[in-house]
Amino acid sequence: MKKIIVAKEFWDLFPDGQINVLTLHGIDNHVNEDDDVYFQKMLDEATEDSKQYLTDDTFRLNPVVDQWRQALRKFKTKNGARCSIEALLKRVSKGNTFSPINPLVDIYNSISLKYGSPCGGENIDKIDGDLQLGKAKGGENFRPLGYDDDSPALTGEIIYYDKTGAICRSLNWREAQRTMLTEDTTNAVMVLESINAEQAARANDGIVELQQQCKKYFKVEGTTFKLNSESPSAEII
Repeated sequence: MKKIIVAKEFWDLFPDGQINVLTLHGIDNHVNEDDDVYFQKMLDEATEDSKQYLTDDTFRLNPVVDQWRQALRKFKTKNGARCSIEALLKRVSKGNTFSPINPLVDIYNSISLKYGSPCGGENIDKIDGDLQLGKAKGGENFRPLGYDDDSPALTGEIIYYDKTGAICRSLNWREAQRTMLTEDTTNAVMVLESINAEQAARANDGIVELQQQCKKYFKVEGTTFKLNSESPSAEII
């Protein structure tokens, strides 16, 4: 059985942190161009919803952005590392739109935008052993999406990792090619990250809608649970 395990060093940094999890099994994630209109509408509506998190003209002063920038300062990161929700909101602030990629990615991007929460997903079948979140020893193998060369984790960086190497660096900053969600993914684990009570409340609502949207499209129920300092692990398959 594979587990998702959040190490003590994460809770030491973020005692009020929470990881909401959804697992899906037996889905068909292949792109059907007939569904592009469906996903484009979903992404466009989520983009409009996300503007509620952009109330300050100075981008870095918006609470969602500022809170996650402060969070990433608590551990070693590569220069320029930014939380995934900041990257999405930056595009919104510039007036950019989002186009469909594949069903799972489109659904979790829309949830991330709507709830102002970092959201990501991995192919369970590509994970070597347990999926863990904790401090890197340094040098964990990592080939980011869109790159040909290895970009190993830094010592003390908070990463998702397995027996083979890093899966996602600096929480949800950058994704590895090895475990990314593709059209061939049939079993997936999705996470929403929070570091305070206000974020956790949004993520609790977000994971419910994530499950509902996945059930609606994939016709698969999925299983949800939350991890915190008192309950830091659970089985994912």
